[in-house]
Formats: sequence, C-alpha cells, structure tokens
Amino acid sequence: MLEEGNSKISKSTHLPRKRFYRARAHSNPLSDSHFPVPISPSHVDYSVHFPQLFSSSDEGGDSKKIEFADVGCGFGGLLISLSTLFPETLMIGMEIRDKVTEYVKERILALRVANPGQYQNVSVVRTNSMKYIPNYFGKGQLSKMFFLFPDPHFKEKNHRRRVISTHLLDEYAYVLGIGGIIYTITDVEELGDWMKDCLEGHPMFEAITEAELEADPVVKLLSSATEEGQKVARNGGQTFQAVYRRIAPSL
Repeated sequence: MLEEGNSKISKSTHLPRKRFYRARAHSNPLSDSHFPVPISPSHVDYSVHFPQLFSSSDEGGDSKKIEFADVGCGFGGLLISLSTLFPETLMIGMEIRDKVTEYVKERILALRVANPGQYQNVSVVRTNSMKYIPNYFGKGQLSKMFFLFPDPHFKEKNHRRRVISTHLLDEYAYVLGIGGIIYTITDVEELGDWMKDCLEGHPMFEAITEAELEADPVVKLLSSATEEGQKVARNGGQTFQAVYRRIAPSL
C-alpha cells in the first residue's frame, strides 16, 4: 500500500506526482535497452499485471488475454479512461522510458487502493514495442492498438525510428484480430500524413468510416485523455487522426 507520507505521493489525491517521474521526451527505439522480455506470449506472467484476476498458475494458460495495447502510453491517461469504459477488458500500456513506466505503475496501484474493485484490468510494462510486440501478443490476440502522439522523429534519417511504418504494420496486423482497430493521432501534420499513408497503403487495413468514428466512444478520448492531447487543446493546436480496421487479405 502507498504511504501518504511519501513525498512522491500527493496528500490531496493520493496519486503519484508527475514531477518526480519526468524523463526525456525522446528515446531511441533502435538502441539496446536492458529489461526482461518474455520469450513468447505464453510466458507473459498475467499474475504480475493483474494480481486480483490471475494467480501465478495462470501463466501461459488458456484464460482471458490482454485485448488492448497502448503503445508508448506515456503517463497512462488513456489507459485509465479505458479501464472504466471497458471494465471487462484486459489492457496494457507499453512504455520504453523507465521513470514514466514507474509513474504509471504507481498511479494504477494508487487507483486500485482508492477504488476497490476498479482498475484491476489495466497494467503497464517497460519494453520496446518496436522490437518485442510478438513476445507479448499472439496471432489475432488484440482488438485495439493505440499510437497517441508518437515521437515524430522529424529528421529524414530518423524516419526508420517511427512507430508506424509499413514493416511494423505487418507485425501489428499479425497481433490484431480481424476487425481489430488501430487508432493514431498526432499534432504534427507531416507525421499524420505519414501514418495515414502507411495504413492506407497496407493491404490488411482499411479506413474507418466517418459514421463509425462518430459512434466510437474511444475516438473522443484520443485527443482528451492524454497529457499531450490536453496540451494541444490548451494551445489551440490541430490534431490529425488515422483510424483503421484490420481486414482479411484479399485472395
């Protein structure tokens, strides 16, 4: 249980204070990082992430699996909103920065303590999603993937570091079930065009219609649930979305 006297915990909200967990905004996803990685999706220990729902004996079993993945989850705003919107769905944030990952862990723990029975379906892991997505999710396992305000990597020589690319979409298509949805948003128009072009040109994705976007409660969260989205809104900035559905390849 979190101690109220801990200087990293707010006495009013009982949540961790972000200023103690700040990290560099940019990280090189192509560099080697040192953190444990499961050798396969069956080796992901669900009891660590969802202790109230799984025991250690559930590892690698046929029980309920993670369905939502927030890639580059930042401080976890979207995850927290999704947790109560989809209380029966297991979801995880994937973040490469260690301090930010630690903040999200503490935030989830604090919310579980303050709201018994809630937020048991959400977790976070420090990992490099550009390298290890197949280590965490099996074929067709996911129904939603989120890429909110990813690092734009402006320089052309760094475009290979972008989290949306034709090559990586092959992996995302593998772990997304038919009908699964990829949500992307950015405040950088060039990156928005890049992500849309990559998705539009991939044979296993099709654009979601405007009518479907209007009816999807998740779409509204893309620009409001995250710290980055709130900052853009405060500054009167523009955002660029690309939301696509995983489809079966044409024969």
